[in-house]
Amino acid sequence: MLEASNNNELPVIPGKRYFTIGEVSELCAVKPHVLRYWEQEFPQLKPIKRRGNRRYYQRQDVILIRQIRSLLYEHGFTIGGARQKLSGDEVKADSSMSQQIVRQLRMELEEVLDILRR
Repeated sequence: MLEASNNNELPVIPGKRYFTIGEVSELCAVKPHVLRYWEQEFPQLKPIKRRGNRRYYQRQDVILIRQIRSLLYEHGFTIGGARQKLSGDEVKADSSMSQQIVRQLRMELEEVLDILRR
C-alpha cells in the first residue's frame, strides 16, 4: 500500500467504463472494506450494484474516492468534515454553473435585442 503522503503517486485511472471494488482499491490505495464504509458515510458515493450485490464504480466515483482519501489522509479532515467540504464544493460548483448559464443567456438575449433594434 502507498503511504498517505504519496497520493500523487497513485496509478493513472484507465479508460474503462466500470471498475470493480478490487480495482478501485488498487487505484486509490484504500482497502475494500474502507470503500464500503465510505459508501455509507458519503451520500455522493453511489456505485452501481448488479447481480450478487457486486459493486461497479464509474470514473467519477474513483475521482471522488481519491478526493475523499486526500481530505482524510493528507489534510486531516474527519469523516464529517470531509462530507461537509464535499457537499459545500458541490453547492459552489452548482452555483458557478448557474452563473455561467445566466451569463450565456444574457449574452444571447442582448444579441437578439440588437437584431430587433435594427
